[in-house]
Amino acid sequence: MKITFQPLGTVAGGTMEELRNRVGGLFGCPTETEPGLNDLAWAYDLRRKQYFSSELLRSLQKSGEEERLVGITEVDLYVPRLNFVFGEANVLAGTAIVSLCRLRQEYYGLAPDEASFLERATKEIVHELGHTFGLGHCPNSKCVMHFSNSLADTDFKGVSFCAKCRPKIIL
Repeated sequence: MKITFQPLGTVAGGTMEELRNRVGGLFGCPTETEPGLNDLAWAYDLRRKQYFSSELLRSLQKSGEEERLVGITEVDLYVPRLNFVFGEANVLAGTAIVSLCRLRQEYYGLAPDEASFLERATKEIVHELGHTFGLGHCPNSKCVMHFSNSLADTDFKGVSFCAKCRPKIIL
């Protein structure tokens, strides 16, 4: 298996590289970065002032069966009926998208904390990749597959799959 990262809009190269290394180490597989989309205006909802996650997710195209593709973006994402989402996955396509926007403390008017930001982003990427393997949300609040509705939820959960979720992942 291989995990491919694709920037959607502008994402700092150092951030992409760090997240690739972290996620690749957790899954024990190769990772790479491919060029992504620069213009995301077509997915922007002027009324909400956010980007429609599902539209961006549909734009991601894998190159192989044994691949998982994760789109990484700095823009704020939403799906209908929710104020925002940290990410979204398409189980059948093996693709996922994660927004870094609300994972940064600066979004909430707090001082930057790069270590916390990278940990949160890693957790949300692993979470969305878990969905691409068919995992649903886990009731175990320490499992990476636990649903996060806030930074506090993401900070509380671990970066790993729990004992019930881990065996369901076939790499």
